[in-house]
Amino acid sequence: MSLRQSRLSFGPKTPLVASSAKSEKDAGKDGGITENRNSGSQSNGKATSESNVEPIKDSAMEEDESEVVKVRKRVRRTIQSDDEEEQVTETVVSDVKVSSSTQDHRDEELTATTKKLKLDPASPKKPKAQPIDTKDTQTVAKEVEPDVTKDIGNETPSVDEAQEEDEDQVDLIEQKEAVEIKEAAAKWADMLSSSTDMESASWKKGEPVPYAALCQTFEQIEDTTKRLQILDYLVKFLISVIKQSPESLLTVIYLSINKLCPEYEGLELGIGESLLMKAIAESTGREMKKIKADYAEIGDLGIIAMVSGRFGFHPPYRDHQCNEPTLANTKSKPDFQNSRSNQPTMFKPKALTIPHVFKTLKDIASLSGNSSQKQKVDKIKLLLVSCRNKEAKYLMRSLEGKLRIGLAERTVVVALAQAIVLSRPDIKKLSKEKLQAELEEAASVVKSVYSELPCYDLIVPALLKTDIKGLKEACKLTPGIPLKPMLAHPTKALTDILDRFENIAFTCEYKYDGERAQIHKLDDGSMRIYSRNSENMSTKYPDVMERLGKFAKAGTNSFVLDCEAVAWDREQKCILPFQVLSTRKRKDVKEEDIKVQVCIFAFDLLYLNGESLLREPLARRRELLTEHFNEVDGEFAFAKSMNSTQIEDIQTFLDQSVADNCEGLMVKTLNGDEASYEPSKRSRNWLKVKKDYLSGVGDSIDLAVIGAYSGRGKRTGVYGGYLLACYDPDREEYQSICKIGTGFSEQDLEDHYKELKEHVIPDPKSYYVLGEGNKPDVWFAPVRVWEIKCADLSVSPVYKAAVGIVDSTKGISLRFPRFIRVRDDKQPENATSSEQIAEMYNDQKLNTVKNDTSLGVDVDFDY
Repeated sequence: MSLRQSRLSFGPKTPLVASSAKSEKDAGKDGGITENRNSGSQSNGKATSESNVEPIKDSAMEEDESEVVKVRKRVRRTIQSDDEEEQVTETVVSDVKVSSSTQDHRDEELTATTKKLKLDPASPKKPKAQPIDTKDTQTVAKEVEPDVTKDIGNETPSVDEAQEEDEDQVDLIEQKEAVEIKEAAAKWADMLSSSTDMESASWKKGEPVPYAALCQTFEQIEDTTKRLQILDYLVKFLISVIKQSPESLLTVIYLSINKLCPEYEGLELGIGESLLMKAIAESTGREMKKIKADYAEIGDLGIIAMVSGRFGFHPPYRDHQCNEPTLANTKSKPDFQNSRSNQPTMFKPKALTIPHVFKTLKDIASLSGNSSQKQKVDKIKLLLVSCRNKEAKYLMRSLEGKLRIGLAERTVVVALAQAIVLSRPDIKKLSKEKLQAELEEAASVVKSVYSELPCYDLIVPALLKTDIKGLKEACKLTPGIPLKPMLAHPTKALTDILDRFENIAFTCEYKYDGERAQIHKLDDGSMRIYSRNSENMSTKYPDVMERLGKFAKAGTNSFVLDCEAVAWDREQKCILPFQVLSTRKRKDVKEEDIKVQVCIFAFDLLYLNGESLLREPLARRRELLTEHFNEVDGEFAFAKSMNSTQIEDIQTFLDQSVADNCEGLMVKTLNGDEASYEPSKRSRNWLKVKKDYLSGVGDSIDLAVIGAYSGRGKRTGVYGGYLLACYDPDREEYQSICKIGTGFSEQDLEDHYKELKEHVIPDPKSYYVLGEGNKPDVWFAPVRVWEIKCADLSVSPVYKAAVGIVDSTKGISLRFPRFIRVRDDKQPENATSSEQIAEMYNDQKLNTVKNDTSLGVDVDFDY
């Protein structure tokens, strides 16, 4: 499969758009959008090239000649990336340009913007999450990409072609990232070889970084969908931070990924909508009911805060003569006259800085207790009244916990690495080829180190002190800092195992049906248990914490174990299903109240007595595991394993694992370089085969619940069916994938109803991507993840999962979906991604071509 056909998440991006210049989208409007979709795409390459060479002037701290307020709706269109054409979901931006030279122009901007935002309650209402319009796209797709559409949607590949395509899907994400990193490195090398001027900062050296500078970068990123352009914007900004205010680099990184600290510390934002609305109301003087009405229409509190409060504009509200009804000439216009933020003040609020904003956000997230709500609102108000231009927009989004600008964390990691290299004083002395090689190597090193030690608190200072070359020595696996677990690749048949491990020693282990647990013992003797999502589960398993001392032999002073926590029946001495384990309380667990006992099955040792074992082969790690730990009946055991290259032996062992209440088998490389532990990577050095493959039930997928349908007949009084969605992490959106109404017991229906009715929302979220004809009776905020199985997957004109990946205008849906269980251990953002759905669909097509009647494939990628 070509890279062009296999891009699953890093879709093509729009041209570079500077905040102070007219974008190509605006030019498209002047000449007609339809006419320019093809001609505009042909000129993108040139425009992008020119924008890459000329650095964009950072004017975040200056009063712009004009402000642009953008209103977005989701549509489908064809655009051209750096070297290829694809179908993507893009944000279309309607700009209302405002001259700052006169008061009247600013007032006209406010009037036009509020009209655009449908703040007028008298204006006709429309749902805030509209079905994607595919009418124009179908026509454009035929004109622009007939070959790709034909290959993917209409033709069946030959067996040889299917086998080649299957091989090309190995580590697809890593391949795409490598290509993009290489392209970005080449671009920077070209830029520096053709220009002597580097990006200049808008603030003086030694001063704190202004929050406006970061918000301008966010605005530029949000205005494009080109991944390389997003990387370019962020790299330029980080270079300025490193040169002018290196002490702020860490906080800039955290604000860019919308986090306050490492995941394992558990400090998160995500302030409730009602609290944020209250802060907006009190800081602007607007009525709460009007803000709620605005939110029902717009779905973005950032835009509401920015426009309603007019933070940074500070003009009095005046009526204007308009030919169309607007807020300015209706009785129901917002009460801007009484807005405290717009009343004349003796002193202008101080401009926000990144250190101040970050500290305040951490203070807000740390507040708890009876009066914490009021304290949070007060702190948010203080930030809001100091906001200028677009700052309120991104501040509110940060407080909500979702920036939704299309900036993925892996892009931030690469940008950090490249900015460190490009900020060196001697960088211009390097040849183009040498610079490109260093940029690529830097991205690889930082990504590798972050997978082993996911803690910016340690990585960023080390980069500033030792540069890229000393990073691996300075930042290593450390007990107390959980690393992302290694993942296994699903297999389609037992014969795939022999094909993959031909002439390679491998081992088979039970795949236990429990919860992944990473157990750490620190040098000071303290112990912790982390989930695969880096959540500290020590309080969930006080019984295990009490017994950990018995598992390690004398002389085992520090370690990191990779294990599975499994529900255990002490009387029958057998494993219990995961559903039993999920009934344990997750917080405030007292040992005397525990009813479900747990046995820990250890299968890997990653760290021992001050030394990382990640580069050691599995055979050596397993040997050290058995040497330094004791098995305790019903409490701690080593994963059951078997070494054989005979397909009959593997089949027998698989059957035995199923009989022992396990999910199936893990098959792992035993010796050699390929037998190392690869954190956060889904590797073919580990394969998995689950018992579900044998029954032919179908594939296992984890989906978010976003809506429900009223029950009828026997299901009257509860929800009779549900609307489910996968998650696109790059675009930060939920894409509808299927309705489901089977697999539920009566108790399940009652439990789901009681839980989900507390999360009903009046309208779908603005980040729900929906098709026509699947509107549920009620909508939910994304709070719950379910494991689902299905017969197969199919292309659908109704659902929007992975839209634009396997088909230019259609999404993917599940056939005969069935509820399996609730995934308490997963957040909605950890649901199966759209690119995994697409890969699963492609794998299914390959199986059909090969007429493979064996095992099928699982796509939960959780092991």
